[in-house]
Parts: sequence; C-alpha cells; structure tokens
Amino acid sequence: MQEVFTDALGQRFAPAGRARIVSLVPSITETLIALGLRERLVGRTGFCIHPRDAVRDIAKVGGTKDVKLDRVRALQPTHVIVNVDENEAPAVDALREFVPQVVVTHPNAPADNLALYRLLGGIFGRTAAAEVLCARLQAQLDAIGRLDWPRETVLYLIWKDPWMTVASDTYIAGTLAAVGWRVPHGAGGPAGAARYPQVPDLDQQAARVDRVLLSTEPFSFRDRHVQELRQRFAGKPVDLVDGEWTSWYGARAIDGLDRLAQFRRGLLRH
Repeated sequence: MQEVFTDALGQRFAPAGRARIVSLVPSITETLIALGLRERLVGRTGFCIHPRDAVRDIAKVGGTKDVKLDRVRALQPTHVIVNVDENEAPAVDALREFVPQVVVTHPNAPADNLALYRLLGGIFGRTAAAEVLCARLQAQLDAIGRLDWPRETVLYLIWKDPWMTVASDTYIAGTLAAVGWRVPHGAGGPAGAARYPQVPDLDQQAARVDRVLLSTEPFSFRDRHVQELRQRFAGKPVDLVDGEWTSWYGARAIDGLDRLAQFRRGLLRH
C-alpha cells in the first residue's frame, strides 16, 4: 500500500513524481531547499529571501498576501504550498481551481516542525533529509527543555500604528514559551485579527507584563523604538528581538531556537 501524507487541513497526499512546486511561504521555501528540493521549486514570493543565493533565480509570484494568480498559472505547478496564517483564503481557493495539489501548513509550536519536515519530505521524496532535520530540531528542543527558565509574562509587539501583538495559540507564542516567556493574550479564533490582536491601550498593557519585546518583523522595529518605549515605560525592560528567531518555522527554527535561548540567557545575566 502506498504511503500517504496528511496536511494541516487533513488533506491526504501521495508521494509526488517530478513535482513543480510554488511556495507561498518564506519558511517553507527555505525548508524545501534544505530538503534538497531547489530544482523542484519553480515559484516563490518576494518575501522568500532565504537562502539568498539559492532563491535568486526562482520566479516571484507576488507576496504572501497579494499572490499574482496569473504568474502562478503560467508556471504550471503540480503543487502549491500555503500557510493558514500567511496566505489569504480567497487566493488559496482560487489556486485550487487550476493547481492539482494545494498543501496547507499550520505549525503552532516548535515541535510541530517535526511533522512539517516529514510532510514535505514524504510528499516530495526526501524522507531521509527530513529525518536529518528532525534529529537536529529534536536535539535543540531537548537541550532547551532541560533548562529551568524563569517565567516572565511578555508583551510581544509585531506592529505599530496600530500596535499589535500575538495570541497564545500562535507559533510565535509557542516559540517564546520554549524559553519561559508567556504572552498574556488568550487563544484567538481563526487566523487573522483574533490571533494577532490590536493593543488599544499600550501603556495599560505594558504595565501588566514583566517585559516588552519588539520584533524586527513584520514591522521593522529598531533600536530607536526600544529607546522610545524605555522612556515611555520607565523601569520596564524593553528589548529588541530578531523576528526570524520566533516566527520562522521550518528549517530556520533549528538555529532560531538556539539563538533565542542565547538571547534569553544574555538578558538573565544583566
């Protein structure tokens, strides 16, 4: 019996032959390349920037939120890979009309990457490479899990004007939790505003947490924003964190978890 692989929506996929893949998710594009599938990738978004040299010659099909359907159609993909949080449902529905296989991903915690590696590796004939990534990630998860992280509640800001944060059932929150950081917002509903809520009263919310973290993406927070909020919230720790450590799943999560753990340990020493 032929093995089948199940995506985040419960859709079942048989192993592909000579696949032509369009990835609409930056983390997935990098992961496919890490699995040895560069030559199968025929399209990507403009935000798919890693690894830089490998993606340079892959055709762009717009952004994660503004997919150019005509460009995707022209590439004649056998598979398009999307993500619940990053891609708009109407665009995904439109893709289903002419793409034979639309694979949906939705990791919500670092450990979910294990299933993600095996899904992609299984569909596209890279099971051995997927197990290598799994072993590397599991080693990181085990190492971080052995440490007794001091618990802190953090306000993790991803946008300005309006201020926005993350709910507890997002991948970012799951990554923060791995190093002892808890976000105060409860689980949201479907992907969208409920999972990435606005913060109507920033000062009030900041007063309720132990630390404020500014992410370098999707809003490009920088040191000047840190200084501004440190003055605004006198005595409250405010720090800049690389968004790739917390929000990029797939292959980058392996190094990202290690870097995030180092960052947290550095803050604890001060």
